[in-house]
Amino acid sequence: MRKCVGVVDTTFARVDMGSIAVETLEKHLPGYKIIRHTVPGVKDLPGAAKRLLDTGCEGVITLGWIGGREADKLSYLAASVGLILVEILTGKIVIDVTVHEDEAPGDPEKLKSIAVDRVVKHARNLALLLQRGPEALVREAGKGLRQGYPDVGPL
Repeated sequence: MRKCVGVVDTTFARVDMGSIAVETLEKHLPGYKIIRHTVPGVKDLPGAAKRLLDTGCEGVITLGWIGGREADKLSYLAASVGLILVEILTGKIVIDVTVHEDEAPGDPEKLKSIAVDRVVKHARNLALLLQRGPEALVREAGKGLRQGYPDVGPL
């Protein structure tokens, strides 16, 4: 049976992060079947991720977009806890990629750039972890790497 990886994105997002993740994963995980599910919002991500893992996916990348209101931030907190539980309960990799609208207020191009960079870098991280195991990112520890922004480097 072909190895499988899942991508879950939302209709709430203002950037098609799912397509970016699929394209990146296709490049870095040749031979893997990629299953993409799209849900309405961030609180739906944990359930969709769990369903994909239950169908045989080795790992999942979830792509959330968070509005600037307090209610949006609370929804993200609930979703984040849910994703952590999915990872604990399944023992599989769940990479949570989130873009917050207030990261670049009034600058849609910068916000899009943050989203694209973050998705690509996290999708590569997922691919490395699936290919090489939990030690895959050890050599990157302490290097001040950032997703969505330029790296800041080690101290």
